[in-house]
Amino acid sequence: MNSALMLRRFICVNASATLSSVTSSPRKKPLIFLGSPQVSVTVLEALFDASSAPNSSFEVAGIVTQPPARRDRGRKVLPSPVAQYALEKGLPSDLIFSPEKAGDEAFLSTLRDLQPELCVTAAYGNILPTKFLNIPLHGTVNIHPSLLPLYRGAAPVQRALQDGVEETGVSLAFTVRKLDAGAVIASTSFQVVDQIKAPELLSLLFSEGSKLLIRELPSIFDGSAKSKAVPQDDSKATLAPKIAPDEAWLSFDQEAFILHNKVRAFAGWPGTRAKVLVLDDKSGQQNELELKIITTRICQSTEVLNGEQDYVTFKKGSLVFPCGGGTALEVLEVQLPGKKAIDATAFWNGLRGQKLKKL
Repeated sequence: MNSALMLRRFICVNASATLSSVTSSPRKKPLIFLGSPQVSVTVLEALFDASSAPNSSFEVAGIVTQPPARRDRGRKVLPSPVAQYALEKGLPSDLIFSPEKAGDEAFLSTLRDLQPELCVTAAYGNILPTKFLNIPLHGTVNIHPSLLPLYRGAAPVQRALQDGVEETGVSLAFTVRKLDAGAVIASTSFQVVDQIKAPELLSLLFSEGSKLLIRELPSIFDGSAKSKAVPQDDSKATLAPKIAPDEAWLSFDQEAFILHNKVRAFAGWPGTRAKVLVLDDKSGQQNELELKIITTRICQSTEVLNGEQDYVTFKKGSLVFPCGGGTALEVLEVQLPGKKAIDATAFWNGLRGQKLKKL
């Protein structure tokens, strides 16, 4: 009997200790991440790293991303970069959601079952309806690559570079129904160097935005972020509309600085293009070429402008295009359709003495 009594006491003590250890480890707060392109992966990676820390109070409970689409030259149907990364990190596929619209009722029902305390968006690519925004306990926050209220919209980095801004930044803001108009929790500003292109700047801003997010997560979860967030001044808002493919064409009637900024802004997609005429004086033949303009700089010398204003010259490794207002644009790198990008020297040598005329 004594042995049986001791055994019962041992079991009770151990059960009590086990129960105590379970209750002393609070459930981690579920966080849902929404993002799609490669730049979003930077944010998701930061969230996974932070959630795996010993003292982390949250976990990435699910991913929402754009549906699989045709990508790359093979045109294979592939999951978004965010979905691919989440799978590589071991997130179960049934926790990766790709609804056509974020307002789909079946998707929203599943999201409610996950009981997220917070949703984080970074270049997700879909409009979030009120029914979605009402689900997470602490709301939804967005990493937006501009200094809000400037450049609200789909292409903030591209439009900022196109405008030739000398300063930009990244904002962490609450998401509301009005486009990019929520109160700003935090922001960081950066000086914009003259040669930086959109893909590079976009990557930098989302990297810094990830740091802002991780820094501010405790205040978002404890609710203090809502009280300190600064409402945007709508009277100072500017828009950054989506880029249309036909904006890619360069017009050399414009001044060189406008064209240089456009090349930087549209690098990656849709790129910038120009039409030129190749003239062979010996045979009298003319051949129209379409060039993708990859890298440029503003010409600091006006010597090259003497003579014919319609002809492209070559100077110190660059193709010099006369532009509006007596300015000139140096083109350092070009690409012919279906070919690899080459530097201006290689392109000029390939002309073999033929003349080049801008159109």
